[in-house]
Amino acid sequence: MSAAYPLVCPGYGGDYLEDNMKKLVLAAALAGAASTATAGSMAEPVIEAPVIVEETTSSSAGILVPLIILAVIAAAVAAS
Repeated sequence: MSAAYPLVCPGYGGDYLEDNMKKLVLAAALAGAASTATAGSMAEPVIEAPVIVEETTSSSAGILVPLIILAVIAAAVAAS
């Protein structure tokens, strides 16, 4: 170990490095929390189009047209 980097700094006592390490860990934790809180982009949100369900008509309307055609054909046959 070199004398240029003593573990105990003069005038600060033995807890100098420990206090600085605690401050460094706290600063890193706060910086990490702040970066995840602001993560994301400024892009416009994607809004999906609503699903539109078309109601079906009743089955009686579907059978009405063939019945009218059948009545017209029956009338034409009866008239001849």
